[in-house]
Amino acid sequence: MTPAQTTRAIAAQSTAEFMMTLRRGESVLVTLVIPVALMVFFASAKFLPAAGREIAFLLPGTLALAVISSGLVSLGIATAYERYYGVLKRLGVTPLPRGGLIAAKLLSIAALELLQIILLGLIAALGYGWKPHGSIALALLALLLGSVAFAGLGLAMAGRLRAEATLAAANGLFLFFLLLGGLYVPLDHLPGLLVPLARFLPAAALASVLRSALDGTSVSIDSLALLIGWAIAMPLLATRVFRWE
Repeated sequence: MTPAQTTRAIAAQSTAEFMMTLRRGESVLVTLVIPVALMVFFASAKFLPAAGREIAFLLPGTLALAVISSGLVSLGIATAYERYYGVLKRLGVTPLPRGGLIAAKLLSIAALELLQIILLGLIAALGYGWKPHGSIALALLALLLGSVAFAGLGLAMAGRLRAEATLAAANGLFLFFLLLGGLYVPLDHLPGLLVPLARFLPAAALASVLRSALDGTSVSIDSLALLIGWAIAMPLLATRVFRWE
């Protein structure tokens, strides 16, 4: 295939992947409904420590959750079952190169995350009066790094584990990151023994950088470096362990 043909094939495959994701009810629930429901619930509950500024704390955490749900849960589980049913094996012998297939999947996730960002941003702005005070560019960079990290983790599980194991592991990690990733519960409110572990998680690093970027405060260099490290390590892991059948 020529470069132009490959580009068109990737675009067509990414569009197909995106539309299939929107047709799966469980994917819509995890990627769109649950993040919105959690943000609205916690914003309305009024028991967060940031009194009067709940949405400034909640929106970055919810954006991080949206990235986790897209890259880890939706992409990971869907790819695992495609591998189980032999879909990846069949796609692997088409003119579209395997690298092009991975690129198409990542582009479809990027499109889904763009939809999530717009939806959550509109709800926060129109429903709760949220306005960004920091760097949108830095926030987008953090979202990109988080997307690469969690998509890499999802693909690593999908390419190595059985489909049922990937389903269980992805949902378990989703809950784990939700509870311990600093998305809705500040890290200093966790039991003392869990704080060092929580600070090392990619979810905590992503939420921390997003909050600083959108609030206009100084970004933690440790959190940014940790997020970059996860964004490098997870795709490399996926590349090493992924099996197409």
